[in-house]
Amino acid sequence: MSRVLVTGAGGMLGRDLLAVLRTRPDRPVTAATRADLDVTDPEAVRNAVAGHDVVLNAAAWTDVDGAQTRERDATAVNGDAVAHLARACAATGARLVHVSTDYVFPGDATGPYPEDAPTGPVNAYGRSKLAGERAVSRLLPENGYVVRTAWLYGTHGRNFVTTVLRLAAERDRIDVVDDQRGQPTWSYRLAERLVALADAALAGHASPGIYHGTAAGETTWYGLARAVFALRGLDPARVRPTTSDRFPRPAPRPRYSVLAHGRWAAAKLPPPGDWHTDLTEALTGHPG
Repeated sequence: MSRVLVTGAGGMLGRDLLAVLRTRPDRPVTAATRADLDVTDPEAVRNAVAGHDVVLNAAAWTDVDGAQTRERDATAVNGDAVAHLARACAATGARLVHVSTDYVFPGDATGPYPEDAPTGPVNAYGRSKLAGERAVSRLLPENGYVVRTAWLYGTHGRNFVTTVLRLAAERDRIDVVDDQRGQPTWSYRLAERLVALADAALAGHASPGIYHGTAAGETTWYGLARAVFALRGLDPARVRPTTSDRFPRPAPRPRYSVLAHGRWAAAKLPPPGDWHTDLTEALTGHPG
């Protein structure tokens, strides 16, 4: 029986991780919310990791625009804190499964980014997350796993899908950018994949390193919004395409965030499923 520590347990992904782990009596879990554990405190992190075999790190600074003016604070959570977790895991032999992002890439590709593609963040948030990836690689080369995800949505917390549904109730029409491409990823499905990767790591089937945990397929934010409308029985024609320059943001966004999934087969795990299939399940009453 292996004990699991979930950091960031109060967030959207963290809560889904707890839901998945509740179905696994062979994986006793410790839930650490932001109030329970300050991941920027090295001693607190060492104490929290002690006695656990796996750490699933869902703790993160997620305010992309806020990071642009507070990069040091973002890096403290997304970079330095990950180094604390990696050191603590190295001291005890625990596996670390750390969640990263597509924002470590520049977004100028024309085909899906493989796991070993050169990085090049275009904003402070991406740089802070890349610092975390590098900490895992440097400090935990044998037991460190980085799972990049993107365009995450779920039941718990604000995200693009919940925003679209709110706007659908408030406006006759909404304008959504159609010049950014990515892979909408359901947080519950990602949670299942993270737990499966932890299982494979404990069983010796999964090599350490970087994995891509997005859904398969691709679309634009406009395409995603139309799909949300259709699945809720609303008229997709109420969604109108526009361009990113109509919605200037403090932090630039990658234009292309499609990730390849080549490493899952070597870990004896199936590739991710299609984004639209997952969205359909997520919007039709899944208890997660």
